[in-house]
Amino acid sequence: MSWLPLSFGFPAALWGLLALPVIWWLLRLTPPRPQTEVFPPLRILAQVLKREDKPHQSPWWLTLLRLLLAAFVVMALAEPIWNPRERVPTGGSALALVVDNGWASVSGWDMRVATARRLITDAERNEIPIILAFTAEKPNEAIGPYSAGEARDRLNAVKPRPIPTDRADVFTGVANALKPLPGATLAFLTDGLAQAQDQAAFDTLLAQNPANVVWATPDSLDMVGLSAANNVVDRFVVTAVRAPAGPTPRFMTAGAFDEKGRRIGDAAVTFRPGETTATGEIVVPFELRNDFASIALDGQGNAAAVRVLDETDKRRRVGLLSQTPADETRQLLSPLYYIRRALEPYADLIEPASPDLTEAIPQLLEQKPAVIVMGDVGTIPETVRAPLIEWMENGGTLLRFASSRMLSSGNDEELLPVKLRLGERLLGGSLSWTEPQAVTEFPANGPFADLPPPAEVTVTRQILAEPTPDLADRTWATLADGTPLVTADRRGKGIVVLFHITPLATWSNLPISGTFVEMLRRIVQLSRNQGVGATAAENQPAASLAPYRMIAADGQIVPPDPDARSLQTGKGPVPVTIDNPPGLYGTEEGVLAHNLLPADAAFTPIVRPQMTVPVVNERYALDESRDLKGPLMIAALAFLAIDSLIVLWLGGVFQRVRRRQAGGAAGRAVTMAIAAVAFSALMSAPSPVYANDSKPGDAQAIEAIATTRLAFVITGNSSVDAISRAGLHGLSEFLKDKTALEPGEPAGVNLDRDELAFYPIIYWPVDPGAPMPSQAAIARIDEYMKEGGTVLFDTRDQYAVTLDSSASPATQRLRDILGSLNVPPLEPVPEDHVLTKSFYILQDFPGRYSGSPLWVEASLEATNTDNRPVRTGDGVSPIMITSNDFAGAWAMDENGDPMLPTVPSDPMQRTYALRAGVNIVMYMLTGNYKSDQVHVPDLLERLGQ
Repeated sequence: MSWLPLSFGFPAALWGLLALPVIWWLLRLTPPRPQTEVFPPLRILAQVLKREDKPHQSPWWLTLLRLLLAAFVVMALAEPIWNPRERVPTGGSALALVVDNGWASVSGWDMRVATARRLITDAERNEIPIILAFTAEKPNEAIGPYSAGEARDRLNAVKPRPIPTDRADVFTGVANALKPLPGATLAFLTDGLAQAQDQAAFDTLLAQNPANVVWATPDSLDMVGLSAANNVVDRFVVTAVRAPAGPTPRFMTAGAFDEKGRRIGDAAVTFRPGETTATGEIVVPFELRNDFASIALDGQGNAAAVRVLDETDKRRRVGLLSQTPADETRQLLSPLYYIRRALEPYADLIEPASPDLTEAIPQLLEQKPAVIVMGDVGTIPETVRAPLIEWMENGGTLLRFASSRMLSSGNDEELLPVKLRLGERLLGGSLSWTEPQAVTEFPANGPFADLPPPAEVTVTRQILAEPTPDLADRTWATLADGTPLVTADRRGKGIVVLFHITPLATWSNLPISGTFVEMLRRIVQLSRNQGVGATAAENQPAASLAPYRMIAADGQIVPPDPDARSLQTGKGPVPVTIDNPPGLYGTEEGVLAHNLLPADAAFTPIVRPQMTVPVVNERYALDESRDLKGPLMIAALAFLAIDSLIVLWLGGVFQRVRRRQAGGAAGRAVTMAIAAVAFSALMSAPSPVYANDSKPGDAQAIEAIATTRLAFVITGNSSVDAISRAGLHGLSEFLKDKTALEPGEPAGVNLDRDELAFYPIIYWPVDPGAPMPSQAAIARIDEYMKEGGTVLFDTRDQYAVTLDSSASPATQRLRDILGSLNVPPLEPVPEDHVLTKSFYILQDFPGRYSGSPLWVEASLEATNTDNRPVRTGDGVSPIMITSNDFAGAWAMDENGDPMLPTVPSDPMQRTYALRAGVNIVMYMLTGNYKSDQVHVPDLLERLGQ
């Protein structure tokens, strides 16, 4: 029937419909069983005058019901399918199914999985093995052969990865698996993006002489990614890339986010007709640009649309200082000319209005630069010497160059990295016995270690350093004869660097080389910003960086996956792989951004390779076909049950339902009919269907009270909420191991709508970036504490330091919250408090940090308990406050490994933190029974009497 979206898997069974007339004739000639009555004389007399009609054939409506029952059974046996799909040929010796699951497959992953399921079902009907491979998994992953059930399980377990596909290695593995299975069907489910070695990879598989090929690719490529994000002189420029498109322009918005996920900038990105690259600009002040932690394109849920930033993307403020007055007519002879040209693309340059050091240095320090470069400065005046040294010891970087003024100023141990010889060294010339020296390999202990030595650079004059035992440790660059070219030394938190040549091209041609630009850029990147948006971490070079925060396939910033490995730096660009997915690597002290797309990224649509075997083009789509066999069998069994009830009714069973004997038989008959319908529905349904008449609130209540669960407040910050959930999960696992309590999975609660009475304790991580709770939420918390619940506030700011020694933002937010609550008097946990002995014997309560006390309700004797702020009848404090970050210490990943380090790094501190959590939970669940133990001796004495 082509005019209906209906097909039959066994159409020969439809010939059974020809038997319907015969069934109709038999049913019409077979009347129902006559109604029987027990002999009651009075009842017979009452019905004497009534006309009694005895049927000689079945009623028409009963006949129609039975005909429909028979028709439904016949049609069910024919295996009807509504909205059938065209089957893809999957014959041959096996099905080799290769699926792209890289970052570009995120948008259509559900349809890609549905298409793969259809192919697996077709292979199951043909009873052939299945080889299933994914192009973004590890090369040594098992690919089969699988049965259909195993292939479905494998397909359901795999998710998109935030990495590019690697078809070459995967296709080689599939080709090796197909060698004992010649003539197989090859199915390629691609993400639509071309790779460099696609043709060679496909040729490897096609060499196995397949029976046919199934080719599936998206209808269009609509993904957009970020290939660059540059913090230039006066703005932040983002570069986006897309696949070749038609004449229609495309408008997008890119958002800039800080470390807490707050949106602090926007850029409009416009792709003109036919263009594949577009840029957008975020014009905000210098200080705000340095707060950018990530850039993301709106509406693009993939890893390529997110770009994380590190210290290399922050612009430093650099002050330039020279004692030579500026001369516009002789710029090439200015000591700062080459320095200015080298640093302009990478830093925010500032210069004082006057060359007088007593005025210039205070002007520069007032603007809080990260670096001060002295081009030809000699003696520093005493009036500005102390502020300059203080600035440097607080983290500033002082970069100095040799000059004639420096020779006459003498040695300055605080403002020079090494002791100098009072005289310059002349290399080459008529009065010198030596030749100009070249720059040799850069020492491994400096920031120039991975730079190649510039072969074209020579030095003719320099200032020598006095030989000392630690001179080699302070040397960042040397000449061929071993004399230092660049030296550096620490000064408190800062650093002082000296080039033993002038910044002009008179002593060396280094200032006019590209190496000079790279050396200055790296020195600036080593510095620390000291203005608004300052960071406390120094981006020191590292050989191995642990994964810190990763970019998921859908573009979210998440904790590291167990498959992520440390990033090995110092050997050139590291590709994005399953071992090194995109994200941030390092620690809280400093991170390195590892992004998915390079600066020259391009989205090229994949081209189907040239093939000599039959090819079937398949489209990605959800499977909308429905098997009607189950519903038809259910309908037939329902009609059978109805027919049984009608026969019982016509036989007079229901009329004698009040009689004990007959009523029992009728009840059993009805029960059997209902049981038959229920059993048939269970056995014939194509998929399980569950009914739930309870309200959502009732289901939540039943689930909440079924087991003890710890709860945390949902702040809206994904990172904070993830750590809270992982922390309470880690504490719950520790409780299962050490105590008889077996808590369920932690629950996140919304203070505005969720019921709080189900949870004995609620952990509240105070986040100053989260919105202030509403008055209704605060009222619910107040009522929760009055009814016996406890809230554990954690500001997580034990080591937070503010410039004006005031309260940290988290502590101020906690004060705002508590200002609207009925909070009792608080005190640090006393030595004899129940919390110190409820399970473990503890002296303090550390978390990820150590040192902050745990505040609880003060043990005050009150004569009128009605005036107490909250009810304390069970002896349990309704409020606890800490700043030690309990959840950070409790947080465990899927492997049971800690997610965050303790401060200080002490393995026992995490153990004590978990024990503190056990004591808090036991204290909450048991009340004051521990404190009642002091009365045991008196009770025993009375019992003895």
